[in-house]
Amino acid sequence: MTSVVGVKFKDAGKLYYFSPGKLQIEAGDHVIVETARGLEFGKVTMGKTKVKESELVAPLKNIIRIATEKDYKKHQENLAKKEKAMSLCQEKINAHGLEMKLIDVEYTFDNSKVVFYFTADGRVDFRELVKDLAAVFRMRIELRQIGVRDEAKMLGGVGNCGRGLCCNTWLSDFEPVSIKMAKVQNLSLNPSKISGICGRLMCCLKFENEVYTHLKKGMPSTGERIKTPDGLAVVTDVNILENSIKTRLVLEEGTKGKGREKNKNGKEDKEKEQEEKLSTEFYYYKKEEIKRINKKDHRNKKREDDLGELDGELLQEIKELMKD
Repeated sequence: MTSVVGVKFKDAGKLYYFSPGKLQIEAGDHVIVETARGLEFGKVTMGKTKVKESELVAPLKNIIRIATEKDYKKHQENLAKKEKAMSLCQEKINAHGLEMKLIDVEYTFDNSKVVFYFTADGRVDFRELVKDLAAVFRMRIELRQIGVRDEAKMLGGVGNCGRGLCCNTWLSDFEPVSIKMAKVQNLSLNPSKISGICGRLMCCLKFENEVYTHLKKGMPSTGERIKTPDGLAVVTDVNILENSIKTRLVLEEGTKGKGREKNKNGKEDKEKEQEEKLSTEFYYYKKEEIKRINKKDHRNKKREDDLGELDGELLQEIKELMKD
């Protein structure tokens, strides 16, 4: 076990482990640390903790010192320079006619490097742009292309729920989100309902997925035939959170394929089919009160492509949401 402290460089950024050495560091302290980019100003969000060596990324960097008032002032100056740097970079982008959208800029604490973040539809040849920026800023220049999710995380905004974006306010890292999560939660597959302002599937689909998946175990699907205390029934709706199964009882089973009618010539004609008769009233049961029939058949159907039931235009929109 190794003693470490957790440091973040942004409020909703990733947590990085550093060695505290002999320093007395507590959560809430600002510190100067050594990173791959150079010296950085960060905030301790996790006090001294012992973690397994397998959880560490070697080599474990040291905390240089607890930030002084002078360090804090320098950090604020670096933040103040962002606006001017953004303006200068945008001018150079326009001058070179590059199809890229500038999102953010960061100075390292020691001013050894400035990093520009941008989005673009494809690859961008920015070699000449880097030369121009290096001549203006007289320090190392890094241009980093990011995705639409990272753009939303950096810029922030308000989600469909009316609250600040999770990725910008507290979510430290993105987790994979699939369309299956929306289906498990019985959400409409309308792209406008399940996508965030980044144009991708909402991260919050992941938050309750584990609970829904657990509660859905043993639940029948809509249209499935089940055995109930009152007899055979067909499922018309399922409420996972309330553990409620809405059904219609089978009053008379269908006779598909049973019996054949004879035509005027005395020869057998097409099969005579009798439709299944269901109750007009609805009956409600809990998961523990019913028994599923042909469970395996329904399980195999569920294993089919989750998008198979969608039409062409909607299918394309959903696939667009699922991009990284």
